[in-house]
Amino acid sequence: MQDYLLNEYQRQVAARRAPAYQHLRRTLQHAIENGSLTAGQALPGERELARLLALSRVTVRKAIAGLVADGLVIQRQGAGTFVAERIVKSFSALTSFTDDLRARGLDPRSEFLERGSGEVTPEEAMALNLSPGAQVIRYYRLRTANGTALALERTVVPAEVLADPGLVENSLYAAFDKLGVRPVRALQRLRAIAFDAEQARLMRLPEGSPGLFIERRTFLDDGRVAEFTRSFYRGDAYDFVAELHTE
Repeated sequence: MQDYLLNEYQRQVAARRAPAYQHLRRTLQHAIENGSLTAGQALPGERELARLLALSRVTVRKAIAGLVADGLVIQRQGAGTFVAERIVKSFSALTSFTDDLRARGLDPRSEFLERGSGEVTPEEAMALNLSPGAQVIRYYRLRTANGTALALERTVVPAEVLADPGLVENSLYAAFDKLGVRPVRALQRLRAIAFDAEQARLMRLPEGSPGLFIERRTFLDDGRVAEFTRSFYRGDAYDFVAELHTE
């Protein structure tokens, strides 16, 4: 971990001009986002970080305070600073639900509420760039981790990309990998929602609980749309982050 933090900090310093505490804050944020620091794991102490990166403890303390304000870490009196028990999903990388949770040491599972094939609807045809009458594969899944419901997902895939609904056992992207059709880019939209009665029942939450809706279209390297997914995530379990740069 020390080598990772040192290398990532040096990369941050080389990439842009900014105060030292911001470089450290980004370094630790990246470690959390990519799973190098997992939920519940203790961060190195202030003294250790200051010595490793040749920083003052004031600088280290300011960086950690920013992570606390973002909800990424929590401080426990007399025990130290720990990665918050939330799932941080980056909007800057094309990853799957399974990728995100396994990177954080969690056990992702899928409960299929619906699974089958049929003729594309007008809405699906527009999203997938398909002609009327084309065949698609549909999935409606409850996504869980360590027994906790985290998301509901409705996914539509062109049959020319994925011909058999049974090819997906748990992870859609694992099936894509086996077929050699891993998506290379995506367009996503996010908005806040409140879970309706049926969604709340499936998620084992009170009706009206806050959630996050993400609509995703992914593309293959030849330009074809690989997937159209609408996901409903628990608002109390996820943080969505994106790192932005000036042009």
